[in-house]
Amino acid sequence: MGMPRLPNSELAVMELLWREGRLPARQILEQLYPDSSRSQHGAVQSLLKRLMDKGFVVRDRDVGVYLFSAVPSREEYASDQLEALAGRVTGGSVVPIITHLLDGDRLPPDEIERLRTILEEWQ
Repeated sequence: MGMPRLPNSELAVMELLWREGRLPARQILEQLYPDSSRSQHGAVQSLLKRLMDKGFVVRDRDVGVYLFSAVPSREEYASDQLEALAGRVTGGSVVPIITHLLDGDRLPPDEIERLRTILEEWQ
């Protein structure tokens, strides 16, 4: 089912690409590791290769520089991971997850209002 769950190191790259858009590897390195070393440069290259192999990142050449960008949106990835979690934990239902968030005061009022609006639109 769906996309694999990303480890934190790969998720950090995705978060950066979701926030900034297309970036060259050098900028990804500088933002993830401000005091970068040669070994960290290799680590970023490995992260980008793994993400490309999984289909999460694409590489385009622009003016002689490779630019990397995220394939799934943050929302697509989050939705897929929520469905996978619901499948594993609650038999496929997201209702217990939402109920838990509401009961535990984990959702701020503006997000609760957003949920209410979404539910009303679907009726």
